Amino acid sequence: MLGYAIRHRGGVFLFDTGLGFGNKELEEAYQPEPRQIGEVLQEVGISPDDVTAVANCHLHADHSGQNSAFPDRPIYVQAAEWELAHTTDHTILEWIDFPNARYVQLSGDHEPFDGLRLVATPGHTGGHQSLAVDTADGLIVLAGQAVYTVEEWAGTPDVFEGRSGAPDQAAYDKSVDRLRELGPERVFFGHDRRSWTPALG
Repeated sequence: MLGYAIRHRGGVFLFDTGLGFGNKELEEAYQPEPRQIGEVLQEVGISPDDVTAVANCHLHADHSGQNSAFPDRPIYVQAAEWELAHTTDHTILEWIDFPNARYVQLSGDHEPFDGLRLVATPGHTGGHQSLAVDTADGLIVLAGQAVYTVEEWAGTPDVFEGRSGAPDQAAYDKSVDRLRELGPERVFFGHDRRSWTPALG
């Protein structure tokens, strides 16, 4: 699972926080090798104190598991996703409900800072969101898990794709179309380390 840090005039905006620690069921099932997010940020010259806001593409444990590293900072999430997390077996609640948590629940698109726009992209979950980032080189889309891989974005999905497992495939398709209509110059994904550019087709 990948997270992204966006430097902007207001500080650092973090998109996803990764898998948490100490859940035996997840550790036995998936044998993950999670890393402390503070250490990962410091490796690229970012102090955790520089992070002024966070957003989760959705609240599954591998995308929101280290939210507690950022108390008292706004964490943007779709209200539909918050509802799923608290009414179904959707995530590890103790990883998202922590002292001094400051969630900002959204209903649709939202621009938390100039040039950063959260785009509602339900499909993988009912409250999934992606991030559109204006840069000097054009628009970048952080798709999260709205699209699984470069191949799926390009229309030639291989065995690794998200549509077939989506609880709402019609919403999934509509969300992918929304992101494509933005005309991004580059697309990054939550579970594919590669990125897409128009040269890849």
